Amino acid sequence: MKFEAPVAVTEIAAMIGAALEGNHQLMASGINEIHKVQEGDISFVDFEKYYDKALNSAATIIIINKKVACPAGKALLVTDDPFSAYVSLVKHFRPFEPSSKPISDTAVIGEDTIIQPNVFIGNHVRIGSNCLIHPNVTIYDHTVIGDNVIIHAGTVIGADAFYFKKRKERAVMYDKMESCGRVIIESDVEIGAGCTIDKGVSGDTIIGQGTKLDNMIHIGHGTVIGRNCLFAAQVGIGGKARIEDNVILWGQVGVSKDLVIGKDAVVLAQSGVPSSLEGGKTYFGSPVEDARNKMKELNWIKRIPELWEKVMNK
Repeated sequence: MKFEAPVAVTEIAAMIGAALEGNHQLMASGINEIHKVQEGDISFVDFEKYYDKALNSAATIIIINKKVACPAGKALLVTDDPFSAYVSLVKHFRPFEPSSKPISDTAVIGEDTIIQPNVFIGNHVRIGSNCLIHPNVTIYDHTVIGDNVIIHAGTVIGADAFYFKKRKERAVMYDKMESCGRVIIESDVEIGAGCTIDKGVSGDTIIGQGTKLDNMIHIGHGTVIGRNCLFAAQVGIGGKARIEDNVILWGQVGVSKDLVIGKDAVVLAQSGVPSSLEGGKTYFGSPVEDARNKMKELNWIKRIPELWEKVMNK
């Protein structure tokens, strides 16, 4: 998330009650997770094994729970609980805005776009021209939708990321990471009925131009889907996955988080994808393998009773 205007690091430090180390003259331009940070962003780290990744990232300002050597040109904000400090900044710079109307006065809707009954369109949403939004669709705040997009009934665009920090010492163990990202749906996309597309924690969930989603599909937070992909019913994709152009995922494929599926890959129905896949191949199984090899393996498994019988009769 980018701020409307840069904010002084000294002001950020005062807001979260942190000790400021390093460059006191910096200006923060936004908030971001460590895997998506850009110069000027604030990020956080609260596990030592990730210190090096955070300190060497593009982040300019890092909220951290231990005083360490500050890299040149950066600033560290030292506080006991970086997670909570980060969440407080999200709430401050992108506070929840209650809605009083089914379609917010701050929403911008393009020419010839049709909005069917019982659609909810939140604050600061932008929808392009010649779109069709079917009944009971919910579009959360700050969503951006291109031209010629069709969204079928009951779909939810922009719900919060499924992201929690475990606190073993508490009765209620899971602290919510507040989401301040967006969903961006590019032009010529079609989204089926009953789908859920979560916003990014701090960045964008993106559905590329020309991609088509069937019914009952879930897209996790911060996922980036390329152009002209085709996903059949009940596909589920974990957060921060990257799906390149022209990928086909057939029914009930499950895709884990933080991975890449390469361009032109095809994953056959009811497969499980736990790690990155090379493009241009067809995959099957759980965990997935090259589909031809997997089919040969299954054929041999089917022959086990026959082979066992031959062995026993020798």
